[in-house]
Amino acid sequence: METAQIKTPLGIAKIVGDENGISVISILDDAEVSTTIPVFLQEAVSQLNDYFDGIRTDFTFKLNPSGTEFQQKVWKGLLEIPFGKTCSYMDLSKKLGDVKAIRAVASANGKNPLWIVVPCHRVIGTDGSLTGYAGGLWRKKWLLEHENPTNQQSLF
Repeated sequence: METAQIKTPLGIAKIVGDENGISVISILDDAEVSTTIPVFLQEAVSQLNDYFDGIRTDFTFKLNPSGTEFQQKVWKGLLEIPFGKTCSYMDLSKKLGDVKAIRAVASANGKNPLWIVVPCHRVIGTDGSLTGYAGGLWRKKWLLEHENPTNQQSLF
């Protein structure tokens, strides 16, 4: 596995992967930024930079997260939440076919190893509240605002 760390507006993103795809993208508060990017990680780094620059709304590099069959199912469901949109844990549970699995869905969501790319930040509480987020609620709020900015209306 190769590793690279890049600077983002939210901290240092750590990217781990190999020829089979990207396995982990996590956020760190403080770490060294990589001076060279391994070949297998270059596309992911480029696309993440484009996302933060506001010119990318989806990711096309190969993913290779490790998780249970159920976690993989939940993460696939997260990938279907459109850019700039949100859904609730209840909505996601219904979409996956079992409304009673809401806690298991929330747990799998919290174990998502691919920060931003598998958009767990787009899942909110049924009442519209920003619920728990491994990277901190301030990051979740920033990501949601980045993906759906409020346009200032002109008074004139």
